[in-house]
Amino acid sequence: MPVIVAADGPSAAGKTTWCRAVPEQFVAEYILAGQEPDGSDPAEQAAYWAQVNARRWRQALTSEDANGVAVCDSDPLKLHYSWCLAAVGAAPVTRFEHELAAVRQMFTERRLGFADVVLLSIPDPHQLATQRNGDHTRRRGHFDLHARLSEPLAEWYAVLDRLDPGRVVDGFPSELDIATLAPPRPNRNDTELLDGLVDELPTL
Repeated sequence: MPVIVAADGPSAAGKTTWCRAVPEQFVAEYILAGQEPDGSDPAEQAAYWAQVNARRWRQALTSEDANGVAVCDSDPLKLHYSWCLAAVGAAPVTRFEHELAAVRQMFTERRLGFADVVLLSIPDPHQLATQRNGDHTRRRGHFDLHARLSEPLAEWYAVLDRLDPGRVVDGFPSELDIATLAPPRPNRNDTELLDGLVDELPTL
């Protein structure tokens, strides 16, 4: 049963550690290169991140075709990031609005979509800090900000699961058993689901 699974959660939630432990080769998260748009042109910034996410989505589709399953270190549809930033007052709402428009266009072109299943882990603040401090392989310069995004991130996925039940699973399982997960979506590029998700989210 071909399926795309995304492991998501705030920084230091254990996404990469979990992905490395599963037998399947996983789609790595995007690593900042220092050349990302600074936001002075919101449309340019939105187009850039939509392209980044579309490349990761294409990698997921390729992995799914080759292996029957694609495991993604963070959701390729990372539209929630700009929404969460706006929700905590760390970015203007216009950033999310521009990114939504760019993402929706990608959906209509079938270049981006919803993962079939999202495994979501949101540890409490103390546990996040403990896991961050215990990982000496990575620098997390924006850890405090990303920890603040935990609550709106949970809201985002709660709405998605309410609209399409069974697609969001709490926590990272010790073993990935595809047979126990929801089947592939009939339409991963469902713009009606995307619009419904945005409409049901708390007002920014």
